[in-house]
Amino acid sequence: MNNSLKLWKKQAESELKENILNYWIKYTLDRENGGFYGEITNDNKINKNASKSLIQNTRILWTFSAAYKCWREPKYLEIANRAYNYLVGNFIDQQYGGAYWLLDASGESIDVKKKSYGQAFFIYALSEYYMATKLLEVKKRAIEYFNLIEEHFYDLENGGYFETCNRDWSLATDLRLSDKDMNEKKSMNNHLHLLEAYTNLYRIWDNSELRARLRELLEIFIDNIICSSTFHFKLFFNEYWKSKSDKISFGHDIEGSWLLWEAAKVLDDSTLESKIESIILKMAGATVEEGITDKKALIYEKEGNGQPVDEIDWWPQAEAVVGLLNAYQISKQEKYLNLARHAWNFIDKYIIDKQYGEWYYKVTPAGKPYQDLAKISEWKGPYHNGRACMELSHRLEAIIKN
Repeated sequence: MNNSLKLWKKQAESELKENILNYWIKYTLDRENGGFYGEITNDNKINKNASKSLIQNTRILWTFSAAYKCWREPKYLEIANRAYNYLVGNFIDQQYGGAYWLLDASGESIDVKKKSYGQAFFIYALSEYYMATKLLEVKKRAIEYFNLIEEHFYDLENGGYFETCNRDWSLATDLRLSDKDMNEKKSMNNHLHLLEAYTNLYRIWDNSELRARLRELLEIFIDNIICSSTFHFKLFFNEYWKSKSDKISFGHDIEGSWLLWEAAKVLDDSTLESKIESIILKMAGATVEEGITDKKALIYEKEGNGQPVDEIDWWPQAEAVVGLLNAYQISKQEKYLNLARHAWNFIDKYIIDKQYGEWYYKVTPAGKPYQDLAKISEWKGPYHNGRACMELSHRLEAIIKN
């Protein structure tokens, strides 16, 4: 088995370096206005007028920082530096603090809302950039954004974090992360990526308040977000944690399963790890039982009436590979290793664009690409697929050694 795992590891690393990272280096640098282009079509036509999002730019920073940390190739550090300088130079609100949500193509702010999701991704990226560079100013900035989140988004009465503030940190009336979301005070998605960010920050900053908040986030998932009967995430809530949606997001379920495990591990608490282990294996099991297609791809989501959404997006496939491999490492059940391999094979056959590079945004269940969807956009960066390849490399190495 080791030979096949070594081949898979080599394949993942090649996909990362030769396709994903090289694509971003070759096509996305905006040499006129700085930073990176906000949109590139599926056949690599650049939209020079596209807006530039906080999410895309922080995800670029995280990805190239992580890649440089692993392989120390100067070209990866060059892109990470470019992303950091653009974020600091353009996205930061010099008057009120925090980071804007959206800029126009020239770098001027056009959506000045402060979304906790966006501030969280800044922390996630800054923490990784600090690990890659050891620049003290980067660590200080990550801690600064932790303090901003705790000051302005934390719900002192009911726990957890509100979604969106106006520029001056007053609570916004339109709280939605995107047009697809419900206008509710709290969401699973926001808390999942706060958990992700705080986990990464704790790796560089052993702080008692951060530790307490990270533990509290895990407890919020256990008590409020994970359904105790189905082991799916509930998605939207009012401020009192009353669930407002019955939709299932399989992509977030499987992504969440391994991010919860990472958070528990970084806290180094065996009792908590044991509790989380049982839950995330049930989450992985529910995802496998209900969300895998005949072609071994992961369904994006399922409506409350049980009707699956007839599309296969790139990011749930990436997260499925990692989440299923994580479930195998914990449980040693071969089915998870086999399903992770099947998920990767689906990606290789249908999601990776062998003609124009990078990954398609979306394909049909039969594997036919949606050609009209942009390859690079506000929500599509190198993070899900890049991270999946890096996680594959690390995890397969560990499995081979054991």
